[in-house]
Amino acid sequence: MLTFLGLTALLIKIGLVVGISQGAVAYLIYVERKIAAYAQDRIGPNRCGREFGVPLGLIQPLADGAKMILKEDVIPKYVHKTTFILAPMIAIVTATIGFAVVPFGPVGAGAPRLGADWPVQFQIAPGVDIGIVYILAIGSLAVYAVVLAGWSSNNKYSFLGGLRSSAQLISYEIPMGLSILGIVLLARSLDLNTIIEWQDRHGWGIFWQPIGFLIFLVSAFAETNRLPFDLPESEQELVGGFHTEYSAMKFGMFFLGEYLHVITVSFLTVILFFGGWDLPFVLSADQTSWISAIFKVIVMMSKVSMMIVFIMWIRWTLPRFRYDTLMNLAWKSLLPLGLLNLTVTAVLAQMILGG
Repeated sequence: MLTFLGLTALLIKIGLVVGISQGAVAYLIYVERKIAAYAQDRIGPNRCGREFGVPLGLIQPLADGAKMILKEDVIPKYVHKTTFILAPMIAIVTATIGFAVVPFGPVGAGAPRLGADWPVQFQIAPGVDIGIVYILAIGSLAVYAVVLAGWSSNNKYSFLGGLRSSAQLISYEIPMGLSILGIVLLARSLDLNTIIEWQDRHGWGIFWQPIGFLIFLVSAFAETNRLPFDLPESEQELVGGFHTEYSAMKFGMFFLGEYLHVITVSFLTVILFFGGWDLPFVLSADQTSWISAIFKVIVMMSKVSMMIVFIMWIRWTLPRFRYDTLMNLAWKSLLPLGLLNLTVTAVLAQMILGG
């Protein structure tokens, strides 16, 4: 039974996660604009804030946010109004609640007791032993936001973007699930904390599952609608795709949801294949002091930050796939490869790690 103290701690954790993640999105947009500028041999945002003595244009995200909020919120007469308004809400809610089971640090370790019979946890919902299933289930709901936005807009470009998204996301969920099953078989658990502890004892998942990592990475790009898989938006072909008719804060909610999905995917990649907060020869699972716990959180955030930068770098490196190539890659390449990888992993897990 949740006590008053436990409820207070839970609300504080939810507030911190939601506030920090959404604040991080603002500055991830700034980072992406800087990476784009570097890739295109230009400077990027560097002026906003000079009059206040702030260097490097660091106030640019605040100015962009204010501009988004103050814009006129236009709802065309020909849209299905209820669904049109509901779609961006679904996008941001599904992107946010996925963080509930993400362990940001060692759960139950290194935290002082606050006069109760439980320690402070670095996770909103500790004890959920099907964390991977939860994240995949919540992530799959994001397709409804895009499909409903495309349909309710009554716009041919938006409708095409919605159709592309439904086919793309459903197709790439299958190889993504197969790629994750390999590390699940090895760790023999669906709990994210258990998978990190297994990697601490046996080595990072990328060394045990290099093919699984490759399949997961490609599928993750497709699931988050990032280049080279941004076919649902595809500005050069569909003038924005599913969010063509959206403006002001509704468009901002789609934008926010996309970046939150990128953060979630980065956390999942680090947890499954890069050892989470594990740092070989430096940290171990049995270190439970306050200092080691904070250090593990820093290690986790550093890995996630590098993964996010990698995703942004890819956007400005590879061209967009043609749509038939995109679907062929999922069904004719990644799906058979995922099945083969899962079969080989199952056999090796039985032979090497025992029954």
